[in-house]
Amino acid sequence: MKRLIAAIATATAALVLAAPAHADPDTDFANELHTYGIYGQKDYNAWIGKITCKRQRNGVDKSAHDSARFVQAQLDKEQDSTEQSYQFLAAALRFYCPDLLPILDQAR
Repeated sequence: MKRLIAAIATATAALVLAAPAHADPDTDFANELHTYGIYGQKDYNAWIGKITCKRQRNGVDKSAHDSARFVQAQLDKEQDSTEQSYQFLAAALRFYCPDLLPILDQAR
C-alpha cells in the first residue's frame, strides 16, 4: 500500500511539475495550408512564410499583391493558384507577423 501511495504521489508530482506543451507554429502553419490544398515540405513552407514577412518589413514587396506573387513563384507550379497564394499569404501573416495583417485590407 505504501508503494502504491508513493507511486501515485510521484506520478502526480510529475504531472504537476511538467512544463506545459507549446505548439509548434510551423506545424500549425502547415496544417492550415493543408486545409487550402497547399502541400510541400513543412520547413520550406514555413521558411517562405517567414521570408514573406521579412520582404514586407524590408520594403522589398510594397503590397499584398507583390507578396502573393512572390509566394506563387515559390509554390509547386502544379498545385498553386492565385487564390492559394493569397491563402498562403494570409496564413503566413497570421502565424509569423500578425502586425502586418493590415496589408490584406489594403489589397481589397
